Amino acid sequence: MKTLRSVRLGPVIAFLILAASQMAEAVPAIKVSPGSGPPTTGITAHGSGFGAFEAADVYFDTSHLVLTVTSETGTFSCTLKAPRSAIPGVHWVTAVGRKSRLAAQKPFTVRTNWSQFHYGPKHQGYNPYENVLSPSTVAGLEEAWQYTAEFSAHSPPAVANGMVYFYASGLYALDAATGAFKWRRGTAFSQSSPVVANGMVYMASNGGKLYALDAATGAFKWSHAKSGWTSPVVANGIVYFGSLDVQSPEGRLYALDAQTGALLWSHDAPGSEWSRSPAVANGIVYHNGPDFGLYAYDASTGAFLWRYLVPGTLPGSVCPVVANGVVYVSFSDSKLYVLDALTGAFQWSYTGVVSFAPPAVANGIVYVGCSDGKLRALDASTGAIRWAYAMHAASPVVANGVVYVASPDDNSYDRLYALNAQTGRLLWRRNVGLRAGSPVVADGWVYVVSNSPTSLHAYHLNPDGVYRTIIRRPDPAELIPDLSLQPQEWNKAVGSSEEAE
Repeated sequence: MKTLRSVRLGPVIAFLILAASQMAEAVPAIKVSPGSGPPTTGITAHGSGFGAFEAADVYFDTSHLVLTVTSETGTFSCTLKAPRSAIPGVHWVTAVGRKSRLAAQKPFTVRTNWSQFHYGPKHQGYNPYENVLSPSTVAGLEEAWQYTAEFSAHSPPAVANGMVYFYASGLYALDAATGAFKWRRGTAFSQSSPVVANGMVYMASNGGKLYALDAATGAFKWSHAKSGWTSPVVANGIVYFGSLDVQSPEGRLYALDAQTGALLWSHDAPGSEWSRSPAVANGIVYHNGPDFGLYAYDASTGAFLWRYLVPGTLPGSVCPVVANGVVYVSFSDSKLYVLDALTGAFQWSYTGVVSFAPPAVANGIVYVGCSDGKLRALDASTGAIRWAYAMHAASPVVANGVVYVASPDDNSYDRLYALNAQTGRLLWRRNVGLRAGSPVVADGWVYVVSNSPTSLHAYHLNPDGVYRTIIRRPDPAELIPDLSLQPQEWNKAVGSSEEAE
């Protein structure tokens, strides 16, 4: 009897297991990759559990961006772009089957990080993704929080993935929205800017090491024994920095694997400790030193490509800036030199710039602090003056039509200015303490470090630091398809995000 019951129940159990498996597979789901990025990021969406061979509408929030068709098993893959207007925060990618009405959702977080010195490896000082602060809204900025640290700090912070990192006799990590303390590491780091990439933060030290730490916890990952005072730069999985060492007292340029710290190559680079940071663009590393020249090396091999010499100048120069096929660099002769990025051929120069302050380049205009006490906007192609604003400008930055720059006004404080990028008209200014550094603009926030006391100031459009536009999770049943869209197989749309710099 027992055996008979087992025989009779066997097919039933098998049927129930198969049915349960089919039901589990029928639950609609969607995966998105990557899960975060700036506006215009290319997103790949994979759906499963939908009806076979049915049309599926894919939305970013309430915007219908893609029409696709599922396979015989109810799966699909498609690509879409985060809209340029998508503000920082959590958004929703939704897929809805037209026939089955099955739906699935996945979050996508919009972030407009400022993760390296002067924004990115090209050092343009320009955040092309900022879409909260603009000439029409920046006047509403108020200080949301301030964090006071030990000892002095001058270098700009880095902002990435909801965290802000800055040096003040130690590397600090704070919550970018609240200023809440997260972690602090070391006291021997140099007066350089941290770099955040691939979940790690990189920082040079006075003790001759480059450190890589976990960006979330500060946990040690690796270190390299050759480092100087310059800010490192990370591009395409490689970290570059200049250093002095015993074998090459005039300086070397190093390239390390950013994940492991393994040496990829090094090259004699006279004066590596003098350059603020190398610049990397289109497979070339640009580096300058006290022998009055700008050097160009192959980014993969370190092979020498070219150099541009400026005879008669004194040691000392700033990081080069690369934009639109040219390199901008200044030396102690108070000139801004503009060179062809591939060959080093001279294009034009402008006399009277502050040699220690790198310019910002955005939308065909170069913004540079000048030694006569003015911030000037120059035509990027010719050097012709667009406008000038009277201030003792340091290093300006640009985001969404606004130029931000700190300037000493008198002996009691510096001021942080916001100017219209096209006209130079004053839009906003605030006192920020003494010796303020170059500001940083990310996710609708402005951050700047000042001294006396050493503080990181954070400004936002609301006094409590919370952006009040609510990104509501849409109800799939309320989404309205655009019936004019063609299936993406016939109208292939996107790839990666747009060029960031």
